Amino acid sequence: MKSREQEYKEIFIAEALEYFDALNRHLSNLEKTPEDDQILAEIFRLLHNLKANAKAIGYLQISDLSHKLETAFELVRKHELAFRNEVATVLFDGVDLLGELISNVDDPDFKISDENLIRNLEAIVSPGLGTSVPEVTKVAKFNDRNISLSDLVYIQIKKLDHLLNLVGELIIDRDRIISLSKDLNSDELKVVSSHLYRITEEIQFSVMDARLVNVGSLFNKFPRIVRDIAQAEQKEIQLEIIGQDIQIDRNILQIITDSLLHLVRNAISHGIEKGAERLKKNKSLQGTLTLSAQSDRDNVLIRLADDGKGIDLPAVKKAIVARKFLPKDAVEDLRETEVLSYLFEPGFSMAKEITEFSGRGVGLDVVKNAIDSIGGRIQVQSAKDKGTTFTLHLPTSIAVKGALLFEVEGGYYAILLMHTDSVVSLDKDELHEVGDVLVANVKEESIPIIYLRDFLNNNTDKMPPGSKYRLNGSVQNIIIVTYNNRRLGLIVDKLYRQQDIVIKALNKPVDNIDIYGGVTLLGTGKVCLVLDVPAITRYFAIKK
Repeated sequence: MKSREQEYKEIFIAEALEYFDALNRHLSNLEKTPEDDQILAEIFRLLHNLKANAKAIGYLQISDLSHKLETAFELVRKHELAFRNEVATVLFDGVDLLGELISNVDDPDFKISDENLIRNLEAIVSPGLGTSVPEVTKVAKFNDRNISLSDLVYIQIKKLDHLLNLVGELIIDRDRIISLSKDLNSDELKVVSSHLYRITEEIQFSVMDARLVNVGSLFNKFPRIVRDIAQAEQKEIQLEIIGQDIQIDRNILQIITDSLLHLVRNAISHGIEKGAERLKKNKSLQGTLTLSAQSDRDNVLIRLADDGKGIDLPAVKKAIVARKFLPKDAVEDLRETEVLSYLFEPGFSMAKEITEFSGRGVGLDVVKNAIDSIGGRIQVQSAKDKGTTFTLHLPTSIAVKGALLFEVEGGYYAILLMHTDSVVSLDKDELHEVGDVLVANVKEESIPIIYLRDFLNNNTDKMPPGSKYRLNGSVQNIIIVTYNNRRLGLIVDKLYRQQDIVIKALNKPVDNIDIYGGVTLLGTGKVCLVLDVPAITRYFAIKK
């Protein structure tokens, strides 16, 4: 695999050669119409970009020569130097030398064939030259030109989307063939299916790799955004960015853009205090906002942390009661994480005033829905006067996702690993009836349990009360799922395995059943429904 530095270098060379070709084209046109300001502006732009890119990646010789050429064309643009005769020759030679440097950027032994090229260039930009023709030295010409094409190909994202969808179809057929080879017990078919599996894996990885972009392409837009919002809110905010090189699917980054912007606005408007208030709390005058990314196995974690006043938990509890989500006595029994989870309910807002950037009724539920749509999840942690941290758990790919397969009453189901906390087997005696809910103590935490067989077979409006006498067998297989700071146990009949699946949308009329997030086809040819954990936990929270 190529290193990140090698990839950057190849991208630079490909773009630099495109700039070189464009410069030659514009120079040829300028020679015919030397007074054309648009051509001069374009030449200036190309040289300026090339100088900046070369300096950023450490190719100082290219950067210095671009700077000299940029200076010369600036004089031409100001009519202090005429683009004709010897001056035109020197500038053509200079651009040729630029091409030589770009083409030989990997050759440590490369030397400029004729130093007079540089001296001539320095001569025509010498101060005090005015419009007089400088004395230049004749240099060797680059007559033996090799024409080469760029190694970089630009491709529309929709073409990559189509390619990834085809990979998804290929994975479904691959799993089907592997299953058939086992059923038929054919050694020859097993060899072919094994080869098909390896090739499919490589194609899947290659297509997914082609869609990856650095999160820095999004993060680097926030310094200006933070500066503008902080100025409008009359606050001093320092933004720290970490992990710009972490890579993620371009479409996922596009989908979370508005969500991240919303969180940043909230953090500045409602999270970080104004300077005077911070000083009273013995905090620094300047607030800090940290935007970071890190890889976590197959996921990417994006965190937004502020050092502000934190979320006022008593105020959130009052708002839960005031908005009639729960009665007062029930709110007092909620854990801190459960209280915070109500921030993501539709219409739930703690903003006391409307500002230019927040408090207009667009709540965190919009952020949560965007994260849900790509199979991710969001967590929030907060401490009084220490700050708040939002963590976005995001998949690296949209099309192919890891899932846990299981069986309920002869039907096959899947839950995304993103929402799977753990799997436990508990004796029926370890389950307790509390009101209408089954509860189990798992890792010193009381977790509500749903008997999934009943849940799937009944009208969800009439979900039966928790009763362990309805359970089959003494030992219960329970999948602990997590979503929006809530954990919920699902009792299933049989547990199978983890597997990468390709989720397809459900057709009408079952697409209206919100507890199903889609469907996939297993290698055995069986249809497997994918449960929508956000919808199930949301339903259970309302019913509870």
